[in-house]
Amino acid sequence: MTVNVYERYYKARAEFTGVRRNGALVMLISDSEAGQITYKAAVTFFPHRDEEDFAVSYDAYLEKELYAGKGRRSKKKEAAYLERLRTEIDGIAGEHGASVLWDEPLAPECRG
Repeated sequence: MTVNVYERYYKARAEFTGVRRNGALVMLISDSEAGQITYKAAVTFFPHRDEEDFAVSYDAYLEKELYAGKGRRSKKKEAAYLERLRTEIDGIAGEHGASVLWDEPLAPECRG
């Protein structure tokens, strides 16, 4: 079962496939099956051309696996991954010349 443990929209600066991206959806994703669990930090950058444009594009999706192994969801592990989420996202976004503007959220956070 895949769960978005955390997700939030932010303003961003990026360009992918020749298209300027002004928004980002940041996620901490948990995927578990048959006693195995994986946690990933993920971000997708989208155009966000106006205040109502939240059409997420999947051609600018980046992710990094934080953990994979035996186990199940853990609030303690999730809290630790959430603490380092910004650093992880900044790292994978920076590799592509992109940045998330953390001080400019576009919507409230959602937790699953």
